Amino acid sequence: MKLWLAVMIASAGCAALKLAGFVVPARLLDSSVARRVLEALPVTLLSALIAVSVFATGNHLMLDSRAAGLAVALILVAIRAPFLVVVVAACATAAGVHAL
Repeated sequence: MKLWLAVMIASAGCAALKLAGFVVPARLLDSSVARRVLEALPVTLLSALIAVSVFATGNHLMLDSRAAGLAVALILVAIRAPFLVVVVAACATAAGVHAL
């Protein structure tokens, strides 16, 4: 329940941020600090959701086959592999580790 509450709050925050783009004067959004924060926000939220889905099971932290798949995906992204290769390799790794 807490996860869905966090997702709903984050979604409302993103919607408010989008609305603020229309309401806030352009001079405030053109600053370098605001630009860096606004560019990093979606990546940060997506990273947090991935971390929760990979390392949490219910109310417990868990290190299982999903972590191995994420590690392979991170390595392939670091070497700039195509997206489809990253997804297939991560899924295959997670499935292989889970089968062990």
